[in-house]
Amino acid sequence: MALPPTHPLVDGRTQSSPLIRAFRGERPETLPVWFMRQAGRSLPEYRALRTDVAMLDACLDPALASEITLQPVRRHGVDAGILFSDIVVPVRLGGVGVEIAPGRGPVLEHPIRSASDVAALRPIDPDVFSPIREAVALTVAELGSTPLIGFAGAPFTVAAYLVEGGPSKDHLRARTLMHSDPHTWAALMNWAADAAGEFLRAQVEAGASAVQLFDSWAGSLGVDDYVRRVAPHSRRALDHLRGLDVPTVHFGVGAGDLLAAMRGVGADVIGVDWRMPLSEANRRLGGSTPLQGNIDPALLAAPWPVLEAHVREVVDSGRAAPAHVVNLGHGVPPDTDPDTLTRLVELVHSLPR
Repeated sequence: MALPPTHPLVDGRTQSSPLIRAFRGERPETLPVWFMRQAGRSLPEYRALRTDVAMLDACLDPALASEITLQPVRRHGVDAGILFSDIVVPVRLGGVGVEIAPGRGPVLEHPIRSASDVAALRPIDPDVFSPIREAVALTVAELGSTPLIGFAGAPFTVAAYLVEGGPSKDHLRARTLMHSDPHTWAALMNWAADAAGEFLRAQVEAGASAVQLFDSWAGSLGVDDYVRRVAPHSRRALDHLRGLDVPTVHFGVGAGDLLAAMRGVGADVIGVDWRMPLSEANRRLGGSTPLQGNIDPALLAAPWPVLEAHVREVVDSGRAAPAHVVNLGHGVPPDTDPDTLTRLVELVHSLPR
């Protein structure tokens, strides 16, 4: 199945945008920039909207999710919107009890830790994503030539949440299950992969011009575990996009040793966190892969001359790659001054490509 004729990549709205050109491996006249977690808690207009609305309820309200997605595009002039959602939205829509606890993150009503728990997970029905499709369609109609990025949590990160029952520093239970009961682990990862894949597909079919697969916890894995027990399932998630010609980005936190393996799952672009210079990431990837990143989020709170010098270093390092989309090495911290982000966008757009 191909993209519909009304899709922004097909009807010409976003095909020539700086972001899509860079994702395709070109060097547009202006360096594109967007920020992970650009929509949300750093913006006062977001906090005003979310006063009495739970996080997942906001994600599943199409009009509200669309408005929150558009806020940073209007304010900062970034080169893409990214759908306001959460990696556990497919988990909730798949019938699993999960809430996002303020200040903590996703918390499972009943963690998934046994073969019977995994067997009780029901297959994902693509129809459950109708609120997501509606939110994307509303947003794309407003964005015009600015692309919308869809996203999903990678199977390992989602499965780890399911097993741990919530956030974890070391993911011990998940890694134990991976080795002690590999069949149950594989079944859980397949479920998470299909949930992520259907989530991505719904966003793309509704108008997203690119997607990003977030493996926030991949850095807890060694290369062998990643290649043998995680990568095939990430590939399965992206395989849901077969026939839909959209750029795909793969990003992991603390995943410097995994970059080549992460590209190997089928991603077009690799996101790099703040721990590794883009020039080194480019070397590890053989000089053939567009890169995204990797401003240190901590420096958003530093004096402007410090941040400016760092941004220039990141851009200089990114010139080693075939193409570069400027981003943070992780998400926008909640206490970031929005004016700093706006100023950062202006700086990036002023730099030579």
